[in-house]
Amino acid sequence: MTIPFTRWPEDFARRYREKGYWQDLPLTDILTRHASSDATAIIDGDRQYSYRQFHQAVNNLAASLQAQGIKRGETALVQLGNVAEFYITFFALLQLGVAPVNALFSHQRSELNAYASQIEPVVLIADRGHALFTGDDFLNTFVDEHRSVRVVMLRGDNGEHALETAMARQDPHFIASPTPADEVAFFQLSGGSTGTPKLIPRTHNDYYYSILRSNEICAITADTRYLNALPAAHNFAMSSPGSLGVFMAGGCVALAHDPSATHCFPLIAQHQLNMASLVPPAVSLWLQAIADGADKSQLASLTLLQVGGARLSATLAARIPAEIGCQLQQVFGMAEGLVNYTALDDAPEKIMNTQGRPMCPDDEVWVADENGNPLPRGEVGRLMTRGPYTFRGYYKSPEHNASAFDANGFYCSGDLIAIDEQGYITVQGREKDQINRGGEKIAAEEIENLLLRHEAVIHAALVSMEDSLLGEKSCAYLVVKQPLRAVEVRRFLREQGVAEFKLPDRVESVDALPLTPVGKVDKKQLRLWLAERAQG
Repeated sequence: MTIPFTRWPEDFARRYREKGYWQDLPLTDILTRHASSDATAIIDGDRQYSYRQFHQAVNNLAASLQAQGIKRGETALVQLGNVAEFYITFFALLQLGVAPVNALFSHQRSELNAYASQIEPVVLIADRGHALFTGDDFLNTFVDEHRSVRVVMLRGDNGEHALETAMARQDPHFIASPTPADEVAFFQLSGGSTGTPKLIPRTHNDYYYSILRSNEICAITADTRYLNALPAAHNFAMSSPGSLGVFMAGGCVALAHDPSATHCFPLIAQHQLNMASLVPPAVSLWLQAIADGADKSQLASLTLLQVGGARLSATLAARIPAEIGCQLQQVFGMAEGLVNYTALDDAPEKIMNTQGRPMCPDDEVWVADENGNPLPRGEVGRLMTRGPYTFRGYYKSPEHNASAFDANGFYCSGDLIAIDEQGYITVQGREKDQINRGGEKIAAEEIENLLLRHEAVIHAALVSMEDSLLGEKSCAYLVVKQPLRAVEVRRFLREQGVAEFKLPDRVESVDALPLTPVGKVDKKQLRLWLAERAQG
């Protein structure tokens, strides 16, 4: 059984192989190549795993799942935070040829049910430390609703579902069986603007190349000691080059449970970490901590700070080398594929003011106007791209794919960008109805649909508003039958089971929503109202 996905046309696939982008290796090679190494792979609090121990735990878990009837071509839903078990589970599933969706730890009922409905997982792996799984109420309901689930494993469980028990039980007869390299390895989460979260099928070939090339650009080696303070399942934290890139090189990944300076600075000092990845709001927190007197000497080992997930202001960028005392690298990428980096030897003005260049010679990137026509260099328009690690279609989403791709297979990301004469990209904003709240993507339609379930809400529109710390926050404009306080709106959404970061930061009641000439809600006008109020 193989998982259906939109394949690259044969002539493209052939070219990508001929040029060495696709090496027909499974992602499990990242780990198996170091299986006999005693170097430290993962630091998680007081726990450390060598590559040998890491590989053994992966095979143990894979064997346990296999013994329970889990087989190649099936799917899994995983929700684990920044813990060693996240990586052990990921590679164990790959060893079996099972494609996981890695939900973020911030996700709640709504997101988990949406993912399960799409992939029909046979395995659920989660954490008793998550509010949904501290008891069994949600778990029992979930398994009743999603009949495909045959196996449940829980981190921190004391009984039959204990993930730790499965990781410790050895089976010398286990033989790995990853899916072929040109098949789906796992699903990435889209921050897309539609009401249902979209899933991005990533093959071994395309993701392996993305990691390998990222390693080359970022100079990742066995000496890299990487602080992962972003959610482990984020594409940025996984592959740009992220933890998987560090594992590929034989380096060390230290996990942080949050990006705060109080947590991260001592970790960097204790383990002599030399690289970290952050989103702009976390950079602001680090800089503020230093300004407030935090011990900057704790950062002495740090040589490279990557910043991505949302646009970094030039003002903030200039402060990083001056105040944190390390090199900045800007990253602009997407879970759908394309990744751009500033180079380590780029001129300071490029590093401060742009989001870098595409990393592959066969990344085809151009800027389109609203009618899909190419725009000249320097003009702002819609980002269009295709290439050896950029997907060709969302999972089981033919209608959405019809609008997300042009006739030549170029993906329209919804980002508004300009490309200069040297090929450097600057991100200007978003075209799609999506809010980027400090690197966390909020689909406006999803929240609007939930708001409309409230008996007092007649119409709802969610728009972005500028914020100096997070880049964007969200404001819900409501037409209501009776007055609704912001606290009531947020409580209602919590009860619908959505992630906390998706709750509106502000709620405004209006008599009517402004409309465009074609009868759609005029969100430009709503954002203008917000801007005028901010100025006034």
